[in-house]
Amino acid sequence: MLRIILPCILLFINLQAHAESDPYNRVDFQIEISREVDNDLLVAIMSFEIQDKQPILVAQKVNTAINNAAKKASAFSKVRYRSGNLNTRPVYGKNNQVDAWRGYAEMHLESQDFKDASELIMQLQQHMQLASIQFTVAPETRAQIENEMIIEAIKKFQERASVIHTTMGASTYKNIRLSVNNVGGMPNPHPKAIVRGAMAMDSSIPVPEFSAGESRMVVKVSGIIELQ
Repeated sequence: MLRIILPCILLFINLQAHAESDPYNRVDFQIEISREVDNDLLVAIMSFEIQDKQPILVAQKVNTAINNAAKKASAFSKVRYRSGNLNTRPVYGKNNQVDAWRGYAEMHLESQDFKDASELIMQLQQHMQLASIQFTVAPETRAQIENEMIIEAIKKFQERASVIHTTMGASTYKNIRLSVNNVGGMPNPHPKAIVRGAMAMDSSIPVPEFSAGESRMVVKVSGIIELQ
């Protein structure tokens, strides 16, 4: 008799545990909110390239150009700068012989002060090229806005959960799972450089004024609620 009862008890316990672990009256949904945020960070790359028969002259000219650029950049306290790619490579001519040497160097600039950045870029363009420029949302600005959006998204998730449980005739609900994902704004791929304003130092190079545009930031809150 005991041999029959014991397996039945074990079977009942297993079925009960399976029923309790099995999801029921659960709803999976997602909330997404987005904002268009003004880009407040300029990121530019200035480059210098030189070619000469003598590699030592190439190195000297590259180093001089970067040192002079760093000296000019240091006068702009609101612009961060650092060295970028730096290389010297051979230029091959006929019969695969080295005909000359080419040197290349970069300086990276970052600033939230577009006026100062524009002035510095104008000065550097006397001896360097503007290799690229893009605009994005500064990390500190991004973090602040993301926190605000997360709060808003969670509130909207709770509001939607309340609508669902009321509509389904449940007295309440509980959160089973909740996840928050954010998609940061991508840099503007086509920033506008509006050339106007006063000429400075070299009259052939006007100070550029930039229109930074916007980035779209998205926060998604997804989760599962259980109706009770």
